[in-house]
Amino acid sequence: MAEPFETRDEWLALETTLREDLAEHWGGEWGCDSEVGCLRSVLLRRPGAEIDSVVDPVAFRWLDVMDAELAREQHDALADIYRSHGAEVHYVRYMPENKPNGVYMRDNVLMTPEGAIVGRQAMECRRGEERYAAEALAEIGVPILRTISGGGIFETACCLWVDEQTVIIGTGNRANDEGCFQVEEVLRGVGVERIIHLQIPYGYAHIDSIISFVEPTRAVIDPGHLPWDIWTTLQDTGVELIEARDTEEIANLALNVVALEPGHVVMAAGNPGTRALYEEIGVQVTECEVSELLKGWGSLHCMTAVLKRDPVGRIDR
Repeated sequence: MAEPFETRDEWLALETTLREDLAEHWGGEWGCDSEVGCLRSVLLRRPGAEIDSVVDPVAFRWLDVMDAELAREQHDALADIYRSHGAEVHYVRYMPENKPNGVYMRDNVLMTPEGAIVGRQAMECRRGEERYAAEALAEIGVPILRTISGGGIFETACCLWVDEQTVIIGTGNRANDEGCFQVEEVLRGVGVERIIHLQIPYGYAHIDSIISFVEPTRAVIDPGHLPWDIWTTLQDTGVELIEARDTEEIANLALNVVALEPGHVVMAAGNPGTRALYEEIGVQVTECEVSELLKGWGSLHCMTAVLKRDPVGRIDR
């Protein structure tokens, strides 16, 4: 029979939240609840041998075969832009040679204020990338709050932050009901109160080329593919929506941008009309040449899994 002992305070359960524990126990101050807060940390996959052996681009939903060395140079240039603006760049170290779309890492990782949600890819040619994204997150100490499981499908570029209490979730071929349910469950647990559902149009995989936040209360949209109910909901939420004008540049993923800070975005070079639109509304633009990487039908936002942004707060409605 054990001898009785007096309970000590340090044996009792801590009442701190995971968010409060991140810096001390998880190796860094991870977290994101906006698309525009000052960028502090990202996770990328520099394309490796997996893009060298692509012969049939259609098999991987590509437009054409990439020049591998040029693609790597362009990807390095994007990473350098992030570093030059004070963001730490982390990499997924390994990707199987039959997963050339691993470069589009935003489709695998959605960051929340307390850790990451690891998605589950829809297409056979991409499923399995998630494992290597998860390995990288674990290596650098990012908590994984959920990996989409069971019959759930959710490519994490189907979700955008509006503010700390509001997200847009796109539903369609790349995000089924079960996947959306699992993501929503996690988001509500970290403080999200409002979830706006957007039906992704046929021909679009994700929503980050339909709407792009450039400031906390301003977004540029593809007016031909943003549903009316989403337009009115965002207007009612307090977001000013600016319509992109150049349909050819929209098709070239000109709206697929990454905010370096509020009012400053990095965008794909070669879209002068859309750049002029950003500058007309007072948004600073840094261009990055990604012509080879665009052949995989993905651009800057697709390639960038954000791990940390400075908070910008709730939109004042």
